[in-house]
This record gives sequence, C-alpha cells and structure tokens, in this order.
Amino acid sequence: MNALRPAAGLVAAAVFAALAAAPAAHAESITEKTGVNSMLGVSPSTPDFVRQVAISDMFEIQSSMLAKQRGDAAEQAFAEKMIEAHGKTTAALKTLIADHKINVDLPHALDNSHQGKLDALKELTGADFNKRYRDDQVKAHKDAIDLFERYAKGGDNEALKQWASATLPELRSHLDMADKLQVAENMAK
Repeated sequence: MNALRPAAGLVAAAVFAALAAAPAAHAESITEKTGVNSMLGVSPSTPDFVRQVAISDMFEIQSSMLAKQRGDAAEQAFAEKMIEAHGKTTAALKTLIADHKINVDLPHALDNSHQGKLDALKELTGADFNKRYRDDQVKAHKDAIDLFERYAKGGDNEALKQWASATLPELRSHLDMADKLQVAENMAK
C-alpha cells in the first residue's frame, strides 16, 4: 500500500502540471476556472483576472439590485453601497484596459456559475432570500480578495497589479460589512 503513495503523488503532480499547461479553450484558463490557481496561490493571468473582476462586479451589482427590492433595511443599505462601489471598480477596470492598451475582452454576461447563483437568489423571498444574499456576499468578497491578492503579488501587468493592491482595502471593508450582516442575521434567530 505504501508503494502506491509516491505514485499517487506523481499522478497528482502530473494532473496539476497538465492543467497549468493546458491551452485555454475559453476566455478563462482551466486552472483559474477550476480553482487550482487559488488553491496553489498562483497569480491569475491578466485575461483571467480581468474576466473574474468583471464577472464579480456584474454579480455584485445584479444581486444587490435584487436585494434593494427584496431585502430588509440593512441589506438594502448594504446593497446600495455595493452597487455604487462595484460600478466604480467596473469603470476603473475599463479605464485601465483602455489607457494601458491591455488586449482583453470584457465579458458582457455572467458565467454559468454566477448566473446560477443569481437565478437561485431570484427564486427566494423573505428570510430565505436574506440568508442566501448574505451568504453569497461573504463568499463573493472572500473570493474577490483572494483574486486581487494573488494578482497584486504576481500579476504580469504593472498597472493592474497596482490597481489590485490599491483596491484590496475596499474589498476587505466590503467583506467586513457582509460579515456584520451575516452576524446580525444569526443574532436575530
């Protein structure tokens, strides 16, 4: 049985190497899409970073617009802040891409994963909506912080690296606000 352990390690290493070297069949690399880069702490490529930021902003804005309609007072206030803040990051990203002639196409729609989350949220009301929205916000901001940290440390475009680093404090503030929403919900139970 112990003889199989080194072989299993080699297989795992080969799988990770193959994923990392695999050509991108879509606009996003396989390693970023599957979470392998995040798990290994590897910086996303510039196209992956831009795509993920744009999708994250779209999800934040669209889910928060829904929260303004269906959420309680605390969620509505939080949602308003998220719509404004993520609208600004979207505008800043577009400006950076144009000013620095970064050859990356911005997505115009959510990916399947985020669209599924938004569709699930649309089906909920009341306490079920509140819980899902709050949980989604915490996860989305943790994911964004991870993405921005990885790109700020090892990205290949200096202007985007600086922007990612400068944006991190605001994302951490958003996560803190989302955490407080979640805590308030748990205390109300």
